[in-house]
Amino acid sequence: MAILLADSGATKCEWFLAESKESTTTAFTQGISPYFFNTEKTVTLLQEELLPQLPASAVIEEIHYYGTGMRNPVNVDMVRQSLATVFKKADIEVSDDMLAAARALNGRNAGMACNLGTGSFAVYYDGNTITRQAAGIGYILGDEGSGAYLGKKVLQYYLYNTFDEELRYKFEKKYSATPVDILENVYRKPLANRYMATFCLFLSENRGHYMIENIIEDGLNDFFFTHLCKFPESWNSPIHFVGGVAFAFHDIINDLCHSYEFDQGKILKGAMEGLIQYHVQ
Repeated sequence: MAILLADSGATKCEWFLAESKESTTTAFTQGISPYFFNTEKTVTLLQEELLPQLPASAVIEEIHYYGTGMRNPVNVDMVRQSLATVFKKADIEVSDDMLAAARALNGRNAGMACNLGTGSFAVYYDGNTITRQAAGIGYILGDEGSGAYLGKKVLQYYLYNTFDEELRYKFEKKYSATPVDILENVYRKPLANRYMATFCLFLSENRGHYMIENIIEDGLNDFFFTHLCKFPESWNSPIHFVGGVAFAFHDIINDLCHSYEFDQGKILKGAMEGLIQYHVQ
């Protein structure tokens, strides 16, 4: 029986097809953000970006889709309908990215699961279901510690002329965007969270500079203080992390866990590795 798994963030979606334990395929498409996609656009993405990467002979009977925005039942219905249009014979489960992180990081054990990618969240998972979660208020009001949050700090330092001469030169050499371009992308164009998250790369490329370290440390500490400190389970359960930001700045996460006296667990770049173990292996 062929199983298709999907782990979709706001920026990209990773797909894993298992026709057997020996026959697998990995594919990537742009992320399916239900706040910017409708059924028609999602079906087009599946047909034009995903299907060409999958074996034409594969008969997919089971799909487990995990994605951003799937805590809204309307969005779940939209994605399920889109998948059913393309994969007519498959049984389809659509769940949110919180459950993806919880299953990928904890399997069937209890523990904390944190996502630090384009967005961010923290949940407590009892081994079966999520029993407690931090309030999700999106990238404009929240998403502390995320790529969008850290990228916004980079843009603030540049636009407010806080960067010293060295960092300002490096920023302008790497990015051709003018202040007008930046404001246009943030305030008038769609997917501003993705746009801001791209500037997180500037942080990883300039580690060691005190301003860069301050942005990273302050941004991640905001996540710890605002969210993890509100979970009583944070002091008696392992805290696991998934996401590109967590993976890139794992050293600072290690230091923060030590400072807060948390038991740090695993740090994965993406959830797919753990989801494969949960569903396939």
